[in-house]
Amino acid sequence: MNADFSIVSTAILLMFVIDPFGAVPVILSILKDVDIARRRIIIIREMLFGLVILMLFLFGGELFLSIFHLETESVRIAGAVIFFVIGIKMIFPGNEGSSGLYGSSKEPFMVPIAMPLIAGPSTLATLLVLGKAHTHELGGVFAALILAWLASALIMYLSPLLYKLLHEKGLSALERLMGMLLLMMSVQMFIDGIRGLTHTF
Repeated sequence: MNADFSIVSTAILLMFVIDPFGAVPVILSILKDVDIARRRIIIIREMLFGLVILMLFLFGGELFLSIFHLETESVRIAGAVIFFVIGIKMIFPGNEGSSGLYGSSKEPFMVPIAMPLIAGPSTLATLLVLGKAHTHELGGVFAALILAWLASALIMYLSPLLYKLLHEKGLSALERLMGMLLLMMSVQMFIDGIRGLTHTF
C-alpha cells in the first residue's frame, strides 16, 4: 500500500464529508411523526441503501473519470477545492436551514436520507476523487468507506439521544469543528496536487 495513503485518515475525511452530526436534526425532523421502533428500522434501511450507492460510485468512478481522461493531480486539486467549499459551508451554514429543505410527513424511502443525506453529491464526488487518486488502493479506500459509514450510521442511529445530550447548539459546534478540520485537510490535498504537478514537469 502506498505510504501516502492511510485508511484511518481517509475514513475521517469521508466521515467529515458525510457530516452525520449535521444530519441529526434533519433526520429527527423527517421522522418526528414516526414511532420510535419504526424510526430505527428506517434509519438502518436508509443507511444500507446509502452504502450501496456509495459503493457503486467508488468502484465505478474510475471508469467515469477515465472517459474524460482526467489525471490524478488534477483530480486531487479539484477534490481539494470541493472539500474547501464543503468546509466553508459547514463553518458558515447560512440561514436556509436543512430541516425545511428535507422535511416530510411521509415515511422516507431512498430520498432524502439515503440520498442526499448519506450519499450526497459531495460524498459521491469525494469517492470519485479518491478512486482516481488511489487507483491501486481501492481496497483500502473501500475499508475507509466502511469505517466512515459505520461511524456515521451509529451517530444517525443514536440521533435522538445525541440531540438530547448536545442540543442544536452542541451539534452545530461539532459540525463547525469538522468543517475546520476539513479545511485543513483540503489545503494539504491542494499542496500534494501542486507538488505532484511540479514533479511531472
